[in-house]
Amino acid sequence: MSLAFNDSEEKGFTSESPSTHANMRWFVCFLLFLATTINYMDRSVFSLVEPLLHTVSFMGWNLAADVHHQPVFDNNYGNIVICFQIAYGVGLLIAGRIIDKLGTKVGYALAIGIWALSSMGHSVVTSVVGFCIARIFLGLGESGNFPAAIKATSEWFPSEERAKAVGIFNSGSNASSLIAPALVAFVTAKYGWRAAFLTTGSMGLIWLVLWLFFPYNRLRRGSTTTQRRLEPVVQGDHLWGSLLRNRGTYAFAVVKGLTDGVWWFYLFYLPEFLNRNYGLSLHNAYWEIVAVYVISSVGSIGGGLVSGAFMRHGFTVNRSRKMAMLIMAVCVLPVIFVPHMGTLFPANPWPATLLIALGAAAHQGWSATIFSTPADMFPSTAVSTVVGIGGASGAAGGAAFTWVVKHNLSLHPLLIFAMAAGAYLVALAIFHLLVPRLGAPVEPEPSAA
Repeated sequence: MSLAFNDSEEKGFTSESPSTHANMRWFVCFLLFLATTINYMDRSVFSLVEPLLHTVSFMGWNLAADVHHQPVFDNNYGNIVICFQIAYGVGLLIAGRIIDKLGTKVGYALAIGIWALSSMGHSVVTSVVGFCIARIFLGLGESGNFPAAIKATSEWFPSEERAKAVGIFNSGSNASSLIAPALVAFVTAKYGWRAAFLTTGSMGLIWLVLWLFFPYNRLRRGSTTTQRRLEPVVQGDHLWGSLLRNRGTYAFAVVKGLTDGVWWFYLFYLPEFLNRNYGLSLHNAYWEIVAVYVISSVGSIGGGLVSGAFMRHGFTVNRSRKMAMLIMAVCVLPVIFVPHMGTLFPANPWPATLLIALGAAAHQGWSATIFSTPADMFPSTAVSTVVGIGGASGAAGGAAFTWVVKHNLSLHPLLIFAMAAGAYLVALAIFHLLVPRLGAPVEPEPSAA
């Protein structure tokens, strides 16, 4: 299959910013950034307190065994992570449609209210089952973040700026990792691991108040040329039927399913990887973790700028998005060498850390681009639903990858990092096969005859 990207003429895609309240769109982007930061802080707390859970009796850590042979703890930890991922995926199937029905303002408020309270609920668990239940409700609530945020960018930003806006707010996932390790280390040192969940969960409630007071619907712009042109893609009342007959839906879902698991791996297993391979506690691994996510932020924002830069130089939406994806897919490849760094530099975690940082940055640039594609294929009234379907596929892929990781990371790390390295090129090839030309309805329009 050729990966030559169709550069045929694509009319009707706006590259102009809204004239009314022009700068307000960047305030909206800032709110999305804050929400995404809080979202990732809430989901990452569990991985950050993982070393502290070694002393929690119900988690099953065996003090008589070494760190690489903890099957009971690893199984419990992995199952709790998988519960979140499955709930997150199921929630995305529902959340996207709910947000399209209720609108961004109400839908986003409902989502963050649920996940903030669920995050705080972790502080009262007394069993593995309790953690699983708390993670399930957290996953259901957090599933609303990206469908709502992507829908908001389609309502406030033109095509040329959309990937940039996604890259900026998506960098909140990295900003959380600058704040969360230091915050969690400070709080847990004083008050124990339960207080960490109360601290981050309360931030969501503060954001909710700010969001409810913001006049979102009164200030946002109307439908763009892009969105009006894509309206025939989902004509009629049978939205799900239209989406399930559209190859663009499957393309987005497959790409998310193949690559989201890699990001889940970095998010949930980076502290454990540094702890078990280099003996670093959360406090001692702080700068390594910070480095990964600072570099990831550069990748998120920079990756979001790439496709827009191509468009400004005359490339079509199709070629611009896919060239940006190809660049990111190639940048991921060096992570396959991470397992060898422990042999070459057994006492120095930085070579492995920087390779992981490169892979994480490339993933974030990839995400900024791929999250822009639903609005290139579907009208705003369907964007959240499509993002939800893709997110559900990503969560399912993440759960499957986590299952592989929990059984192989300690003893067969090369397998894990090889899968992480190759997933993006495979995903891009499939995406191009299913959607040869972005920037127009995927299904051909009926001929005049």
